[in-house]
Amino acid sequence: MSTSSVPESARAGRLAGLREWQAQALEAYFRRSPRDFLAVATPGAGKTTFALTVAAELLEQRVISAVTVVTPTEHLKRQWADAGAVFGIRLDPEFRNAQGATSRDYTGVAVTYAQVAAHPTLHRNRTEARRTLVILDEIHHAGDALSWGEATREAFEPAARRLALTGTPFRSDINPIPFVSYVEGPDGVRRSVSDYSYGYGPALADGVVRPVIFLAYAGEMRWRTRAGDEVAVTLGEPLTQDALAQAWRAALDPQGDWIKSVIFAADRRLTEVRRGVPDAGGLVIASDHEAARAYAALIRQVTGRGATVVLSDDPDASKKIKTFAESEDRWMVAVRMVSEGVDIPRLAVGVYATSTSTALFFAQAIGRFVRVRRRGETASVFVPSVPTLLQYAADLEVERDHALDRPMREDDFSPEEELLREAQRRKDGAEVGDELPFETVEASAQFDRVLFDGGEFGTMGAPGSPEEEDYLGLPGLLDPDQVATLLRKRQSERLAAERKAPRRSEEEQRTTHESLADLRKELNGLVGAWHHRTGQPHGMIHAELRRSCGGPPTAQCTADDLRKRIEQIRKWATARG
Repeated sequence: MSTSSVPESARAGRLAGLREWQAQALEAYFRRSPRDFLAVATPGAGKTTFALTVAAELLEQRVISAVTVVTPTEHLKRQWADAGAVFGIRLDPEFRNAQGATSRDYTGVAVTYAQVAAHPTLHRNRTEARRTLVILDEIHHAGDALSWGEATREAFEPAARRLALTGTPFRSDINPIPFVSYVEGPDGVRRSVSDYSYGYGPALADGVVRPVIFLAYAGEMRWRTRAGDEVAVTLGEPLTQDALAQAWRAALDPQGDWIKSVIFAADRRLTEVRRGVPDAGGLVIASDHEAARAYAALIRQVTGRGATVVLSDDPDASKKIKTFAESEDRWMVAVRMVSEGVDIPRLAVGVYATSTSTALFFAQAIGRFVRVRRRGETASVFVPSVPTLLQYAADLEVERDHALDRPMREDDFSPEEELLREAQRRKDGAEVGDELPFETVEASAQFDRVLFDGGEFGTMGAPGSPEEEDYLGLPGLLDPDQVATLLRKRQSERLAAERKAPRRSEEEQRTTHESLADLRKELNGLVGAWHHRTGQPHGMIHAELRRSCGGPPTAQCTADDLRKRIEQIRKWATARG
């Protein structure tokens, strides 16, 4: 049988059920029949089906006699085994290094990268014993540590065939990925080269993935440092790197109002989506176990319904994910168990409630919401108004390659990512006695904007405001073009309404659009001075001002509200002499 094109058996049978990109990738594979092949396809596009079709054909041609699938997580081992059974490929997801071998009833095994790293010689011997196809799922994980990359290369160097898959062919570091080709560009930087690529943009145009609507929330954040000082900033305004990191953590604090308001808004959005997609589900991605449990409690408090909580040290985690995937329950809360590869197609609403700020993790997380079942389904993801995240959202359709040799920038290091990895090594929980670097005093939410297809829509508004309602009420069944059309329509209607409003003087317009930040800074400066003069905590000062002058929390104050509070604190200072 010629290997210059797809085998006739595939063309007559399996090929008929493939998506167009899968058929093209299959043709590209068998045209060359390479030992190594890297397929890059956006999350939700169907990489598993493509890989198992290749495996089935190679087994039928007797090019190989065994299959090894390597995955990032334990749960994915079982998912691959279930998918393989559909193709008649029996994979053992329970294989352990201590066994040495598996039953002859199996065509092969499903293992994790960590499992391979623990005993690479064992897996090399297994690979050498039979003509093996190694499927490296989300292969960028082989670069998570030098030891993982070295072990993967050692274990599978003798493989007859290697098929590498990824939805995110880039990393935040410069560790080389085994069995991936790199080509030096004009700038002297080596970049990864794929054998077939199918990005989010083409997948969206083909209706293979859902359009993603990002809803960003800003807000007023105040916290107390270890030294006892209080700091107040507005999330969504330009901040120093340190202030942004602290404000972000304050926003995610379960004790504050920001996350509660965002979960409430996300649940309202889920209700709207379920009008067209009755079983649509929501996912909150948390930073650690403690936060995950607290968010689940907030969901019950806000919605009156419980949430499925998935923690990595729970022996029933995979079972819980599968049960949730097959149910019509509204919410799941998890740490990283569902950040990559886990297939829950009914997930349609997400809350990005983690301080992890790498492009890789963000792309993987958003990948949980783009898996389409029928054309017209949309996904909505709620995010903090953090510049890095908003840029990732705007760049969602941009193709990125893994680059070696580039100089490591200071901002390539993510302390949140390191803290999260350390927490996972401790079963995703904090050590007893660990201290937070600050104590949240206030964290209020404010609707900021909507991002879609590289554009921004909406104007600042308080939770429950008409500005927010315009976007929470978007229909849950819309094609990408319909989403863009409706967002532009609502934006133009809002701007038209503003133009029809009574015209104000230039000074009034300047106050509305340019001076709120200055007024907040002036007020916070006076509060800080009063704190140093009296020793009274910032939170108590703000609370007393609110009682004296009335009005909402600082983040929702009008310019007049802020002026009243500034005047009041000045009166206190004058009276005290």
